[in-house]
Amino acid sequence: MSLLRLIVLGILILAAPLVASAEDADNSLLLYAVSINQTEAKGRSGTGIYLGKGLVLTASHVVGEALINRPHVTIAGQDLPARVVKQDTFERSDLALLAIDEGSLPTSLRLRRISLCQTPPWPGEDVITVIPEEAVHSHVMSPVWLPLSARRFSTVISDVARTGNSGSGVFDARTKCLLGIMSRKISQTRTRQDTGSRETYDIAKYFVPASRIVEFMPAEFQFIAGELQSSGKQRTSQPAQ
Repeated sequence: MSLLRLIVLGILILAAPLVASAEDADNSLLLYAVSINQTEAKGRSGTGIYLGKGLVLTASHVVGEALINRPHVTIAGQDLPARVVKQDTFERSDLALLAIDEGSLPTSLRLRRISLCQTPPWPGEDVITVIPEEAVHSHVMSPVWLPLSARRFSTVISDVARTGNSGSGVFDARTKCLLGIMSRKISQTRTRQDTGSRETYDIAKYFVPASRIVEFMPAEFQFIAGELQSSGKQRTSQPAQ
């Protein structure tokens, strides 16, 4: 075997534990991802994130009409009825806070808490979207690339096809703090040069940022918002140059 091949093989062997460790860290976030059903009879309408202390955060439109529906949360292999603590409109924050019986959860999950990021995301930041089945890397996209009508959505990611949809969590890839909750796709209509037909393309996904989540939390649960913030790791406002 040539010297070059030996060197390459050595590098691969040394790098393998680091890759495995990074994947394990990403997959640890799957514990917080839950499935949400608008009613017990209906299938999954979206996903959410377990905050701790029996509270689940998701997108409001995933829950639907709280007075009509009786949402259920699938977590740790259990299907649990949920109570809607607070729900905002799709046009405002598109957030919903649900409460489940914490006593039904395994001890390992009852002891867990996520942390909320304390600084806003920046364009190009490496993030992870999380649903119960997988954790997928993406990047924060600058809103300057959005249509003018959509630039009010300042927290967006660029990978539309592979990442989680409504209610999924968006985490900082390095510190694993929660950046936000996925809300909606942003689309743009373009004219095809070959046919002249108009087609609509998904170009980004908007997530409700952590700062808005803190504002949304009801007064009786502000204590947990404070805990989630205080446990959040400090991040630099932009990557080092």
